[in-house]
Amino acid sequence: MNDKVILLVEDNPDDEALTLRALKKNNILNGVVVAHDGVEALDYLFGTGTHAGRNPSPLPQVVLLDLRTRKSITPQFGL
Repeated sequence: MNDKVILLVEDNPDDEALTLRALKKNNILNGVVVAHDGVEALDYLFGTGTHAGRNPSPLPQVVLLDLRTRKSITPQFGL
């Protein structure tokens, strides 16, 4: 398994399953961390909240972000 993590931010379980299936089918061996909304994604990135204690230094190699999740962070960025 590759030590570079993919952060998937997706609130729809069907889309989450489809994405994970596509990664597996294409032999993407990276670990995948799933956050179900923007707040959980930020908690993971900064090692706070539900991910308190996680070392925030190893950032994900890729972030797959659904811009229309619940508790979205996109209004902060004008999206």
